[in-house]
Parts: sequence; structure tokens; C-alpha cells
Amino acid sequence: MKPEKREQLQVIRMQMEDFMKRSVLFWLENGIDGEYGGYLVCFDCHGKMMKELAVLSPSDKMIVTQTRMIWGFSALLRNGLAKRYGWEKDCKKAAVQGVDFLIDKFWDKENTGWAWVTDRRGKVLDNGKLVYGQSFAIYALAEYYMATGDKRGLDYAEKTFDSLKKYAADTYYGGYFENFKEDWVLECAGIYGGDLKSLDIHMHMMEAYTVLYEATQKEVHKRALEEIIQIILTYMVDYDFWCGRNQFGIDFVPRPAISIRRTWNYDRDPNSANKNPLDTTSYGHNIELIWLLNRAYEVLGKPPAREFTRKFADYTLANGWDPIYGGIYRDGMHDGRVVVMDKEWWQNFESLTGFLDCYQATGDERYLDAFIELWEFDRSCFYNEETGESRQLLKADGTPVIQDTGNQWKCLYHTDRAMMECCLRIEGMSQKEM
Repeated sequence: MKPEKREQLQVIRMQMEDFMKRSVLFWLENGIDGEYGGYLVCFDCHGKMMKELAVLSPSDKMIVTQTRMIWGFSALLRNGLAKRYGWEKDCKKAAVQGVDFLIDKFWDKENTGWAWVTDRRGKVLDNGKLVYGQSFAIYALAEYYMATGDKRGLDYAEKTFDSLKKYAADTYYGGYFENFKEDWVLECAGIYGGDLKSLDIHMHMMEAYTVLYEATQKEVHKRALEEIIQIILTYMVDYDFWCGRNQFGIDFVPRPAISIRRTWNYDRDPNSANKNPLDTTSYGHNIELIWLLNRAYEVLGKPPAREFTRKFADYTLANGWDPIYGGIYRDGMHDGRVVVMDKEWWQNFESLTGFLDCYQATGDERYLDAFIELWEFDRSCFYNEETGESRQLLKADGTPVIQDTGNQWKCLYHTDRAMMECCLRIEGMSQKEM
């Protein structure tokens, strides 16, 4: 690496640290529900609590963001950043009370598994068992256990894993069914998703099983992680183009993607379920999958998936990268035609970690250059100076469209995870060169 690029990375690390410090402090100051427990996540661009949303109440609590907040504070503890910046006591308190609320209000004592949504006080509003939510509970609670030593985290992470293997595992075709009613009866077909599988959910299960195996070192968790990696690589990749497929039937035959009830796209636009489905790929998922797969391999004691990394990254750079304004588009056809050209926060922050991971796995400086350019786009267009967090959605040219600081799907998970990952990786790279 040239000296000037090494210096540039140190500048970026300091900028990312500043972003992370302001973001974490925002969530510590505003995101803790001191009255009822758990987390409040719905804030406008000025950092004020929202008054209404398209689907849920702003004070309702969804399993996805409740667990992601637990994960975020726990990760800051485990990786030492909370101690470095003087947040150790506050992050631990924030994580513990989040786990208290989660176990007390979300855990289904009769059926096992976690509810989807409660109101602010913790009354269950939707007791559906969505594997997406169950996966993030495992991810958060395993991380929480490793950060705090609180055995409740590991206990409930393993209970959740056992429920998934008992009720959700597809013992015929492999992988997992994804959408269930409260008693683990499979949901209806169509917009309820009972007849579908997806890369999105299996990828996040891989993410969750990675941390679970890291925490337990149990053979059963290792096998489950290896199995889901094999499912993804066998069925969920289009090897003609080297990109991820989106949705599948139960038999893993690819299907044009529809918007499923209770998902991010549906909650943002309930009418999206009625729009024409397309066989698209998500540029954000493609680049996120790279680093999550390499992290899983690292925990399994394997080298990075270098060929996969290079080819997936090259596809994203060739098709998902905006050569005019910078940044990552949302969705496109497998053959390279871009379908949705606006820029969303999570794709553009996950891709920071992804491109840096690509550079570390391959040594190819094109990916380091992409990381540097993407950070400049994210910092100049997504960063909201007023709150210290990211805006949600931009037009292709960087003009803000949705400026939420947080909502039922957006909290510190994507943004601060990217800052944590990238800062620690840059530090590690610098130490190796010394």
C-alpha cells in the first residue's frame, strides 16, 4: 500500500470514529425507554420522536430493531470500543435492560420463540414467528453473552436455535421455512410468505449461527452453520453472473421477488405487494454476503472465499456502483440492468465493510479504492450533521428522499456496525504494516 493511501485510511478512520461516537451517543441518549424498558427507535431528521408511521405506531417495539440495539451495545462492549470511549457502563446498562425487556415481553412461553411486535409497554401485538426475527435474537443474545457473561443470553440463543431446528428446518429440501403463525404453523402462501425462501433470511441465519458457534463451540452449531453456508452457495447464487438470487419456492426454484407482509419493503410501502415481481438481485446483499461469508469461514477456521469474494465484488462494481455520483444502487436485474437507482443507507454502509473485506481477502487495491470513494459518498450525502446519524434514502444524485434518523427497521445496526468493523480493520491493517 502506498504511503499516501495509508495516510488517507487513517483520516477515514478518524472520520468514522467521529461518526460512530455521535451516533452511539444519540442512541444512548434517546433510544433507551427508561419508562418501560427496551428501545425507542423512531426519530425524524431532527432527532425527535415521530408521530406516525405507515404501518406501526412509532412507540411500538419490533423484534428486529430491539435485538439489533442489543447487538450494537453488546458488540461495542465485546470489541473494546465502549471501554475506549468511556461508554462501558452505559452500554452495559443499555444492553442488560434491553435483554430484560426482550425476555420478559417477547418470549412466547407457551410456543417458544419470539413475538414479532409489542406495544411500548410490551403487550404482544403480533405473535407471528418469523425466522428473520428469530435469527436476530440469536445474533444479539449470543453477542450479548460473549460481551457480558450473562448466561441468559446463551440460554435463550440456544433455545431459539432449538426451536428453529424443531419447527422451521426443511428436512426434505434443506434450509428453513421462513414465515410462521404464533404456534409455528406455516403461514399462507403469497404475501404472507409461507411458500417462499430467500437469500436475505438465510444469509442472516448464517450471520446468527456464526456468532452462536463462536459463543458455544458446540458441534451441533458448527454443523448448522456449515449446512446453511452450503444451502446459500448451492441454491442462492446465480453463477452465470456471480450475484445473489432473491426469492425461491420451497424447492429452491428461483421465483420473481414479491414484497412479503411484515418485511422492510412492505412496511415502507404496503402497496408494493401488488406491483409486478421481478427476478432482481440486491447489490447491498451481494456485497454484505461477501464479508458475512468470510466472517463465518474465519470462525470455522477456514481461509477467506477468495474466488467468491472477487467475482461477487466485481459484479457489484460493474453493475451496482454509480459511476457518475458514487454510491450503491438498490436493485437490478442479474444481467446488469439497474431497476432501482436510488441509494439506501444500509446497502451503502454494509458495502463499506464489504469492500474493505474484499481488499483484505484479495489484496486487490481496486476494492480499497471503492471503499474510499464510497466513504466519501456516504459521509457527504448520508450523514446528518444535526443528529450524528445517517439519512435513510437518497435519490441517485444524493438528494435526500427520506431523512429518518431511525424507524422500526433502522437503528445503530448497519451504520455503527460498519463504523466498528472498518475502524477495527484499518487499525489491524496498520499494526500489520508496522
